[in-house]
Amino acid sequence: MTLMELASLPDIQAQPDGRNLAIDEVGVKDLRYPVTISSGGNEVPTIATLSMSVGLPGHAKGTHMSRFVETLEALCEPLDMPAFRRLLLDMLQRLDARTGAIELRFPYFVRKAAPVTGVQSQLDYQVLWRATTEARGPLSFHLQVIVPATSLCPCSKEISQYGAHNQRSHITLDLDLSEDITIEEAIATAEASASCEVYGLLKRPDEKYVTEHAYDNPKFAEDLVRDVALALRRDPRVIGFTVEVENFESIHNHSAFARISHPPRAQANRRSLHAAAA
Repeated sequence: MTLMELASLPDIQAQPDGRNLAIDEVGVKDLRYPVTISSGGNEVPTIATLSMSVGLPGHAKGTHMSRFVETLEALCEPLDMPAFRRLLLDMLQRLDARTGAIELRFPYFVRKAAPVTGVQSQLDYQVLWRATTEARGPLSFHLQVIVPATSLCPCSKEISQYGAHNQRSHITLDLDLSEDITIEEAIATAEASASCEVYGLLKRPDEKYVTEHAYDNPKFAEDLVRDVALALRRDPRVIGFTVEVENFESIHNHSAFARISHPPRAQANRRSLHAAAA
């Protein structure tokens, strides 16, 4: 097809819409795409799942869905947080939009050394980046990471003559940021608060270490979520967060969980309602 023939095709999306009803978000979701993530001096190839959307004014019939994929195809650099924000701005320009959002979910691999032998292995973490911009508002960035860890029950240790039950935990950090934090920094904050880290590969001396280290650092889910929350409150780059800990119990057929939000959800909701009334 020639350019002249292409130009003669009707553009239905560009036609006006008489209902004059704006759409908050319209776009594509669950789009899988290969990307390279740059964080903490590392470049990690991975497969991301994306949701990309823009706001559509009431007079426009539709958006141009192909331009979301074109935005990704034009990507020519590893994605760190600044590059991710530039990706959002490029999407807005291509779609002639004032508001929009990109959500990027991906497995991120970190090479870890075992605590005694130093043998190395890869460990995966689930990460989410979300960049948004609202009309007349600044661009905001949101980071979520799910960190596996070990927790050991203080009560079990106290009442048992020998041993204590432990379990694998998921520590989910959901952060609103004023400045960039690397994925590795977020992971380290969570792991430092656990009974012990987990590793992809352990030899016998390492297994002895992690078992005894967890035994010396017993944590309820409540202890763990509080310790992570206190560490985040000390970080000036974090303007808000939700931390959730889920313990996959080894002696029950259910999980235990604990969650802390800062600012607390009720206070945040009151502020939002007050701002809306003003």
